[in-house]
Amino acid sequence: MRGRLITLEGGEGAGKSTMLQVVRERLAARGIEVVVTREPGGTRLGEALRALVLDPALAPICAESELLMMFAARAQHVREVIAPALAAGRWVVSDRYTDASHAYQGGGRGQPGARIDALAEWAAPLVPDLTLLLDIAPRDGLARAGARGAADRIESEQLDFFERVREAYRARAAAAPERFRVVDASQPAVAVRTALGVVLDEWLSALEGSR
Repeated sequence: MRGRLITLEGGEGAGKSTMLQVVRERLAARGIEVVVTREPGGTRLGEALRALVLDPALAPICAESELLMMFAARAQHVREVIAPALAAGRWVVSDRYTDASHAYQGGGRGQPGARIDALAEWAAPLVPDLTLLLDIAPRDGLARAGARGAADRIESEQLDFFERVREAYRARAAAAPERFRVVDASQPAVAVRTALGVVLDEWLSALEGSR
């Protein structure tokens, strides 16, 4: 039986890395074998591209180059990690996927949605079964991210960039409510963890009921 693909999305400081482990723990508690990964990254090529994309010393990188680098990493990720795991019946939980390109390179950089869709259809045609969007006001998220240390190239963008990213994420969630679940990430971590657990349990119960 094919596995399931769950993605976590959100702006800077939304707490995706922490909540990724919450999802993994919830699934493992149900006896589900889980592969946890991230984008850009997840493979040797993807991690090398991640280092380039986030390196402040390489600024500026044009929007087209950034988009293509993201999809080069994603194409390798799908073929080397995600698709084989799903085919083997394992579940994959990924920190970001194609929705991130619609938000960052689309909403943030102004790349056309049709161009991103065309790249996705060619390079990364898998569609997540569930996308958990951790939503937080950019100003608050950037304050959290800033506490972690020096900003990378993308974190160094102006506030209006992240406002556009958030708008794009929310628009995608509104357009695909059957796939997206939006969680208020502005709450304390304990409350976000609880809310995420409730949303995930409800989705899993519905999935089991549909079999």
